[in-house]
Amino acid sequence: MKIIVCDKTEAEAIDKMRAAGLTVDVRDDITPEQLPSVLPAYDGMVVRSRTKVRQPLLEVCPDLKVIVRGGVGLDTIDVDFAKSKGIAVMNTPLASSASVAELALGYMFALARSLYQATASMKSEKWDKKSFEGDEIGGKTLGLIGVGNIGKALAARAAALGMTVMAYDPYVKALDGITLVTTLDELLEKADYISLHLPKTKESAGMLGAAQFARMKKGVRIVNCARGGIIDEGALYEALTSGKVAGAALDVFAEEPPTDWKLLKLPNVIGSPHIGAATKEAQGRVGVEVADILIKFAKEMK
Repeated sequence: MKIIVCDKTEAEAIDKMRAAGLTVDVRDDITPEQLPSVLPAYDGMVVRSRTKVRQPLLEVCPDLKVIVRGGVGLDTIDVDFAKSKGIAVMNTPLASSASVAELALGYMFALARSLYQATASMKSEKWDKKSFEGDEIGGKTLGLIGVGNIGKALAARAAALGMTVMAYDPYVKALDGITLVTTLDELLEKADYISLHLPKTKESAGMLGAAQFARMKKGVRIVNCARGGIIDEGALYEALTSGKVAGAALDVFAEEPPTDWKLLKLPNVIGSPHIGAATKEAQGRVGVEVADILIKFAKEMK
């Protein structure tokens, strides 16, 4: 089985696939313009977030059998079209869960204690203690929108810190230690912190807009380490400037990189360039999981 690796993947994972008998070509600098002429020679491809796999590309690859996305989200792949062509599409849902959960939790601490703003003040050679009275997160209510692997990992960490954890996820029926609510409105009305952990789909796109912000507690804090576009960024801007939302921490954006930076320039917004899974530990696990998936797939094809 011949595999092309289109994005950065751990060398150990490449070695593991080759040792299992797969032919693996690493082309992690390949451009979108080059892919249509190169990809038809391969049975499988490995991608991360850089490489987009859309219908026009898939239409010129009649022999492609499998796409493995090193990561959780599949929004960079036309999954339905791929499956209609008999192409298996798989991801690595467990590998980065801890890293993304830790980033979300770190963001919650940063929002509660204004760590970014306090650091910026100190770098300006100011000793302004009075401006940075914060809050404890213990005793507060964390509302999770989406409670898959990452949501559950964050829930466990938040509960250990004394937070009450509630979640809205229509695809989950019961979870230990987490209060599941049947409507999104109930979560919005009760949560002190809201953290998103769901894919971007037709149903979830723009699901937090002006009407949803209106239902939230005054002073709520928002964390999004899931996908851009789930939050209406214009509505979030208005909620932040009005004081309805006390602060927001964003690792993902509707457009990446953003071309309109006004949201990030607000003093009560902190952000990062989609680094949720960017830890040494997660990258190693992603590579191992990618290799295991493809080795198993190749064996089943025989």
